[in-house]
Amino acid sequence: MAGGDARARSRSISDGHVVNRAVVDTSHGAILYLESVSVSFDGFKALNDLTLTVDAGELRCVIGPNGAGKTTMMDVITGKTRPDAGTAFFGQSIDLTRLSEPAIADIGIGRKFQKPTVFTDHTVFENLELARKADKRVWPTLRARLDSAARDRIATILDTIKLTSHADRLAGMLSHGQKQWLEIGMLLMQEPQLLLLDEPVAGMTDDETMRSAELFQSLAGDYTLVVVEHDMDFVARIADRVTVLHEGHVLAEGSMQQVQQNEQVIEVFLGR
Repeated sequence: MAGGDARARSRSISDGHVVNRAVVDTSHGAILYLESVSVSFDGFKALNDLTLTVDAGELRCVIGPNGAGKTTMMDVITGKTRPDAGTAFFGQSIDLTRLSEPAIADIGIGRKFQKPTVFTDHTVFENLELARKADKRVWPTLRARLDSAARDRIATILDTIKLTSHADRLAGMLSHGQKQWLEIGMLLMQEPQLLLLDEPVAGMTDDETMRSAELFQSLAGDYTLVVVEHDMDFVARIADRVTVLHEGHVLAEGSMQQVQQNEQVIEVFLGR
């Protein structure tokens, strides 16, 4: 995947430094590449020689039973957990294992956890304003003023997440699903290239789940999405490709129909 030249260039990126998104090379198609990644916790192998490739603009769903390694995989991608072995590359040249969590977020990888985290005492508009990519040091923040470009960006995100009519509403007054969409909007304000979404429709109504499917499909192409989800109907509706994890490695991969017909998948997951 990443040859000697790419590895050499990745070594020039020191831990904690900001990396310009222009260096994210997806010319070979892949935006994320994990190779032979292993992680152990007190003798338990959470990831066991995991190899995974995700193409730029893809909407990939990752499924698997509890303990399959889904969360640990995302922890490795975002720098929360360092692998015992293996490599994790963003594009062709950025070695994620050499970067801190803030640096990984800054290069264009956004992560959303299952429980929405929004500023409940601020309006929807203010949440997006607070989340925008800008100099977060004290004095620049205090002096910052929204210019027309920033306002246009917020307006675009509001339209994308279908919360334009709620812009002046306190985030704490939103429904569960709307809070989830707002948090996704806050991630989009950071101008990511890769979005990692952990059980994004858990607790949603049927209507909110359907609207979430439409949102994710609208984002695919402009962004790359990796969605970890237990709702198989939702996965079948949105996924370009499905990866099934089991005991820390890839058990099967393909369309939803293909993995549903895989005997090993039926035995360890779907048939339970």
